[in-house]
Amino acid sequence: MTTVGILTAGGDCPGLNAVIRAATTRIAAAGGRVVGFLNGWAGVMENKWVPLDRDAVRGILARGGTVLGTSRSDPYVHGDGLASVRPTLADTGVDALIVTGGDGTLRSAARLAAEGLAIVGVPKTIDNDIPGTDVTFGFHTAVQIATDAIDRLTTTAEAHNRVMLVEVMGRTQGWIAVYAGLAAGADVILIPEVPLPLEQAARVITERHAAGHSYSVVVVAEGIRSPEAHEMPRDAFGFERLGGVAYRVAPVLERLTGFETRVTVLGHLQRGGTPTAFDRVLATRLGAAAADAALAGETDVMVSVSGPDIVTVPLAVAGGPTRGVDEKLFSLARTFFG
Repeated sequence: MTTVGILTAGGDCPGLNAVIRAATTRIAAAGGRVVGFLNGWAGVMENKWVPLDRDAVRGILARGGTVLGTSRSDPYVHGDGLASVRPTLADTGVDALIVTGGDGTLRSAARLAAEGLAIVGVPKTIDNDIPGTDVTFGFHTAVQIATDAIDRLTTTAEAHNRVMLVEVMGRTQGWIAVYAGLAAGADVILIPEVPLPLEQAARVITERHAAGHSYSVVVVAEGIRSPEAHEMPRDAFGFERLGGVAYRVAPVLERLTGFETRVTVLGHLQRGGTPTAFDRVLATRLGAAAADAALAGETDVMVSVSGPDIVTVPLAVAGGPTRGVDEKLFSLARTFFG
């Protein structure tokens, strides 16, 4: 009997439970055994896990978060690498491990695979920036949440003749900002990949108001450069804890335009709650494909989306440069600025 371990690591993301459900069901149907490690890599390092079967994963498809819990613990940051996880894997009899996470999680998974562990990766991030896959689950849900929020903020901006800044997630890439901005008809979109001088953004807003439109909505990706020097706190991995850059952009735009400017930061709202139907189906397909790969003895691979298909690619691909917004897509978005 093949025993497969499953863990979810890094930031939570709508669709994680769909992956767990699909992988568990697929493995159980093939006569395998499933071990669910709690709180990401921490569960493997601390030997904390629960048995999973079809009954255990019933009813979790539509739930946000992850029934296994998650953390940013990492075997190479908070432990001794392979030596930190090997005892638990031996104790539980795990033959292969399905690791669901973002680029940092998958980068560590690739190191462990290179040292001999049988690992299949599942890419996960609302930012949609992991290389090697056309799209990641959770992104569609985050875009829908952001679009709904922008729609609502647009009506209050119009009622009060204000400039409304809406900050969305996007550390280095502006996928959510561009998609949500396009969907909601934003007047300006600011993303890290294509720096737009605030003077230019202010000119767009001023010209819009001069044409008789007394309000504007600006979508801001959290990772854009701040208009003022500002040192952000850092996490255990050295990454800046982003959030709030729109509060530093707002007074600059207000000064340049002369229009009252308000800020809404969506933050973790984008990561929580029920996944959309699209993300439920995508996560289910990826979870099932990961289970099939693990049962077939594949290792050091990541399941990914390639056009209409789910394929496997080398796990190391996930550690490459993040995937930015297509220039043609942002060019389309700029068509509607103003």
